[in-house]
Amino acid sequence: MPGPVDAMVVLKPKPGATTASGVSTLFKGYSGELPHPATLNPGPVYAGMKADSLPLICTMNISPDKPLVDSIFGKVSRRISACLADIASWMTTHHLKLNPSKTELLYIPGTPNTHNDLTVSFENILLTPSETARSLGVTLDNELSFSTHVSKLTRSCRFLLCNIRRIRPFLSQEATQVLVQSLVISKLDYCNSLLAGLPLRVIRPLQLIQNAAARLVFNLPKFSHVSPMLHSLHWLPVAARIRYKTLMLAYKAKNGLAPPYMMSMVKSQSVQRTLRTSSLARLETPCLKSHGRQSSRLFSVLAPRWWNDLPLAARTAESIAIFKHRLKTHLFVEFLPEY
Repeated sequence: MPGPVDAMVVLKPKPGATTASGVSTLFKGYSGELPHPATLNPGPVYAGMKADSLPLICTMNISPDKPLVDSIFGKVSRRISACLADIASWMTTHHLKLNPSKTELLYIPGTPNTHNDLTVSFENILLTPSETARSLGVTLDNELSFSTHVSKLTRSCRFLLCNIRRIRPFLSQEATQVLVQSLVISKLDYCNSLLAGLPLRVIRPLQLIQNAAARLVFNLPKFSHVSPMLHSLHWLPVAARIRYKTLMLAYKAKNGLAPPYMMSMVKSQSVQRTLRTSSLARLETPCLKSHGRQSSRLFSVLAPRWWNDLPLAARTAESIAIFKHRLKTHLFVEFLPEY
């Protein structure tokens, strides 16, 4: 368990419960205050086992001056440091340089409110976990809420719209549309599949940016109704654009057009017998309980669920061009039904 430990569960071998090889396989446990670290070394019990078969607790080099938690983070820290050293070496051979002062460490815990003491040493610089880190233009946070990313993206788009508004009197509607789509809408679409599954309140600032962009194109007041403008511009709302990108990736993964790691995340629904449902081109929906607290936002969970909600004509599209057309039509009907 990473972080400070006040109580824990310790397993001990049950007397007399042994296999043919003499190594105990049945255990009893007790919970309570953290015992002395030296008592957590069950090495003698597993003396006859091979090194690669030993339990993790036997391989941590626990001692009275190095507790269990420090041993875990020490191993992780050393592995990350070695990885950074290898990357730096590779970059040096290719006439590049890894800047330690600009290297960020982002720790994403498996459970909420988990404290950690993870630090990584790299070229005499001690890296400590930060709350956010920027990668390929996307700001990641240690809770994967993307609230910081949405905030920065909103601020950037608002600045661009303000500058375009200054020259709007000198632009035609067509020129304004091209300018807004290339500078603002493209930012909203960049890596937007990472926002799939987030609450609507998180992505609402991005929708407000799109609404402002549509009003700017038509040069209409602030509180003008925006739905007819989006339909006229043929712009899907932000939530629909996120779903569109996710389903495009699902189509590519299902039909062998995506990288192998992505194709492994989706699986066509199989049936034991030839039934009418076997021709519906549906995807298997995995169990949520086996994927942890962020399971509802996983691509392997969201993509099959959204895919199975598509009409049959879209799921059975013969090419990606046909799928794009049918998908966009379906999303317009779902998100802008009155138009």
